[in-house]
Amino acid sequence: MQAQSKSHSTVIKVYTVLQGLFKMAYLADLIDRNPMDKVQRPRPRKDEVKTQEAKAYTAEEIRHIWSCLSQEPLKWRAMIRLLIDTGIRRGECCGLQWKDVDFAKNTITICGNLCYTPDKGIYLDTPKNGRSRTIDVDPQIIALLRELRLEQSRKAISQYVFTQEGSHEPIHPQSPARYLQNFARKYGVQGLHPHKLRHSFASIAITNGADIASVSEKLGHTDKAVTLRMYTHADQESIRRASQIFRDAIKEA
Repeated sequence: MQAQSKSHSTVIKVYTVLQGLFKMAYLADLIDRNPMDKVQRPRPRKDEVKTQEAKAYTAEEIRHIWSCLSQEPLKWRAMIRLLIDTGIRRGECCGLQWKDVDFAKNTITICGNLCYTPDKGIYLDTPKNGRSRTIDVDPQIIALLRELRLEQSRKAISQYVFTQEGSHEPIHPQSPARYLQNFARKYGVQGLHPHKLRHSFASIAITNGADIASVSEKLGHTDKAVTLRMYTHADQESIRRASQIFRDAIKEA
């Protein structure tokens, strides 16, 4: 399952279920031994360990990334701004198709997730939670997408928004992470990774008053507790604001 890029939490759930089923079968004398006794608890993949350790950027740090992006190619400006503004997953962004972009309403519909495994290569799957969702996008990013569509039409027309250079094939799902590593070295940005931008969206939105349900829906979480775990950054300003909100509530009462 890990070879298929399934998350560590999913692998652990399957491991736990199998462990319980075989234990029940062993206790019921249906099998003479529990094969799970010799199966070690799965460890996170190396890339997942980094993701778990990642913290969110502050609003000031995001603004710095934005300013640096102005010097980058159009495709990457549009993609990274989209990742930052919406908190969508890297594979969802790579799997975005032009039919999913509503230029009139400034929205995109997430209905695919571009994946890669050594066995299958690049393939389009359903979103992680199995359902599509439509989310709003900053008009400035929609303008970048318009510009990108025009640029793409001069080179190689594709159904995908983000493509390999000079090709109609979709961009490799691992390309954004590689690009951001080079971007980080070039501009001195620490720990830059697509998932950290996702954490940053959740953290900054919630810190500044967005409700958990709305943020959770935009991120595509089925469990709001997952959204809360992403909310890792609480700066001194947000702590001060929380105290002030409490005091104001008491005074009104």
